[in-house]
Amino acid sequence: MTWITIVSAVAAVGLLVYLLAALFNPEDFS
Repeated sequence: MTWITIVSAVAAVGLLVYLLAALFNPEDFS
């Protein structure tokens, strides 16, 4: 695995976690 693959994977996971958090806790993101 190259570093760009790792960076993009971390970014994708971070974005997914952020979206799930916003979905389950909308009052925290208003």
